[in-house]
Amino acid sequence: MSRVCDLTGKRRLVGNKVSHANNKTKMTQKPNLHTKRVFDPATGQTVKLRLSAKAIRTLDKVGSLSAFVKKYKHLF
Repeated sequence: MSRVCDLTGKRRLVGNKVSHANNKTKMTQKPNLHTKRVFDPATGQTVKLRLSAKAIRTLDKVGSLSAFVKKYKHLF
């Protein structure tokens, strides 16, 4: 299973760790994903999603899953 947020599409970031001696080694930063059951009052269904912490906070702010999709339709 890939580590990608179902709503925002956040993925891992790839970059270099740079030491004091300027040695560069590859490193990855993974998104902070959690499995969450989200209830959508518009459809009356509960959906199980893998969401990043930022997506969970945004869902709380916007109110519902359908409102999130309507507001952030450019992500889909």
